[in-house]
Amino acid sequence: MNVHAKQPALHDAAPIAPLGTADGGRGGGIGRKVTSIYVYQAPVRIWHWVNALAILVLAVTGYLIGSPPTSIGGEASDHYLFGYIRFAHFAAGYVLAVGFAGRIYWAFVGNHHARQLFTLPVWSKRWWGEVAFELRWYLFLERQPKKYEGHNPLAQLAMFCFVTLGLSFMIVTGFALYAEGQQAGGWADVAFGWVIPLVGGSMTLHTLHHLGMWWIVIFMIIHIYVAIREDIMSRQSIVSTMISGHRTFKDDDPD
Repeated sequence: MNVHAKQPALHDAAPIAPLGTADGGRGGGIGRKVTSIYVYQAPVRIWHWVNALAILVLAVTGYLIGSPPTSIGGEASDHYLFGYIRFAHFAAGYVLAVGFAGRIYWAFVGNHHARQLFTLPVWSKRWWGEVAFELRWYLFLERQPKKYEGHNPLAQLAMFCFVTLGLSFMIVTGFALYAEGQQAGGWADVAFGWVIPLVGGSMTLHTLHHLGMWWIVIFMIIHIYVAIREDIMSRQSIVSTMISGHRTFKDDDPD
């Protein structure tokens, strides 16, 4: 399979180019037959799945905090149901925040695919053209998709808006609400106490945080659908890539 992985100016956001070394300049020779490329390193893959689990716990418990379950009869101390819900929410929030900090660190020390979540080549006319092409592909207006090592440009844009910006917003607003339950002068109050007066009060922040939850939930639904759809209809692996780290290609056409 003559798929050569050297990337043009857009790097991993661009289609696989027909010329160059088989591993994008990372070793190997011209004309080497390539069926897969190692894309996502272990820390990225581990973060992806841990982050997904943390978001699931946060979404379920966050919904229950916003819409509490029916009261259970008997002594409250014998059940502590809402306390466990809040504890699970706070614990998952810490996991999310620490994992996201680690993911930012790995963007600096990992391969160039690890940085794709945090950088958008918005100055590139070609990149926006690829975004438009992928949008047409998802709307069934293109007959054949293109090949990509990492995220395609539309997926990269969505990941930046929903994951990079979305998680940053949820972490800041979440810890600002968490600070309300701490004593004045606690670490969360010192670090995030400025957020509540900035937005105009606790109730406003609760509403924004709750809306942010739905922003992330909508992304998760679309993300799962698109990942399965692309595994079936695209020209490279999607779901298995986030398990093994290897992007495999389904045809010999380099374009």
